[in-house]
Amino acid sequence: MGMTTDELYFKPRLEVVNETQMAQMHEATIDVLEHTGIRIAHPKALEIFSGAGARVDGDQVRIPGTLVEDAIRKAPSRIVLGTRTGKRNVFLERDKSYFGPSLDCIDYLDPKSHKRVRFTSEHVKVTAALCDALPNFQWCMTIGMASDVPADIADRVVARNVFEHCEKPLVFCCKDANSVKDIYEMALLLCGGKDNFDRAPTIVEYIEPISPLVYYDPAVDKLLYCAQQRIPLINFPAPQCCGSSPATFAGTIVQANAESLSGLVLHQLVNPGSPFIYGAFTTIMDMRTTIFSYGAIEMGLMTAAMAQMAQRYRLPFFGTAGATDAKFCDAQAGAEAALQIFSAAAVGSGLVHDCSSWLDHGSLVSPEFMVLVHDIVDTVNHYMAGIPVTEESLALDVIHRVGPGGHYLQDPHTLKHFKNIKYSEIFERMILEQWEAAGAKNLEQRLQETTLKKMDHRPEPLPADTLKTLDAMQADWK
Repeated sequence: MGMTTDELYFKPRLEVVNETQMAQMHEATIDVLEHTGIRIAHPKALEIFSGAGARVDGDQVRIPGTLVEDAIRKAPSRIVLGTRTGKRNVFLERDKSYFGPSLDCIDYLDPKSHKRVRFTSEHVKVTAALCDALPNFQWCMTIGMASDVPADIADRVVARNVFEHCEKPLVFCCKDANSVKDIYEMALLLCGGKDNFDRAPTIVEYIEPISPLVYYDPAVDKLLYCAQQRIPLINFPAPQCCGSSPATFAGTIVQANAESLSGLVLHQLVNPGSPFIYGAFTTIMDMRTTIFSYGAIEMGLMTAAMAQMAQRYRLPFFGTAGATDAKFCDAQAGAEAALQIFSAAAVGSGLVHDCSSWLDHGSLVSPEFMVLVHDIVDTVNHYMAGIPVTEESLALDVIHRVGPGGHYLQDPHTLKHFKNIKYSEIFERMILEQWEAAGAKNLEQRLQETTLKKMDHRPEPLPADTLKTLDAMQADWK
């Protein structure tokens, strides 16, 4: 054929906005920041903004476009995260996607009884170990909720339980800068000190501006601390179409962009080059129920547009996919999660959070949903691998050898490559008689069995002296 043996590769790609639209949304974002600005009352932040040339009028800060552009240039375009053992496993850059579940929530859906109960610190041990067992989840997240421990220390207890039961990088929410410091100290202990942490951070802090366009003091405290310590920081507003942001998708994206980038400006003024992750949870208010929707197709659409903006800015992105508004792990849950995951992977969405476990618009954790969505992620990853074209994959010699009327079943080429096909542990393809002979189990039964089996996994335990040090740390938490 005259072809080389180099692999010809094309990654499937989705775009939901074009370059002209992104330029218009960026210009609109600058207009918002320069003319409307943000509300922020934090004295140190106001001092920093004023000193850099922003227009400060009481608690209203108007940010020049030049400061925004300068912050985008200074922020790193690549962030590498690592496991608690130091393995670098997440490379946030360009259009790569890494999926991770949120491990804690208000309620827990027991996979044995299917009863809904309040989430406790023991449940996070289950979800963390399950995440550790699922290889297509490269990281995990906590919001610091556990009904059985005092609220003042729940964020750190939950984080500690994750550290003990999952080796993967942790994105965490917490109440204040003191909690960030405590969780950071645990991370330093586990990874072997600051030099190791800086090479491959094991934790990422998550904060939220309040939509529309407001920063509250505890979030600013956390932002300042993370910038100073070079702890990767996610600044992630959650504007809701028709409620806390405009009813139009472009208007919501513009506001979300202004909210995330305003935090970037402050962050980079504190410590230029400190790792920052951009993004927003752009979704809708369901006008029939008033819920903040986790399953709306518009959420996936706007998140995809935000991911493209991140790539335009060359900023790491925090995305959302794999969640649902369904109350159970049912057809609605699977459909909503699958559409979101496919969109996120095809556009390239960085750290993709809330990917599995969260049902009922962000109020319920389900191990079974984690396992189902993990299988969906595996399927989508298989699709995103594309179709490699090489002399080996074109298989001309095989086609010539088998010839008309032959078959490929026992050919060495088939034995070499048939495992490249995706085979699911949950979705079945048996003929009816085989399915009946195997017990006639439906999807829910297969999913439950698979989930309970995977829940037996335990990571390598931490050394006894490390656990003793963690106990001493926890004794001082306030």
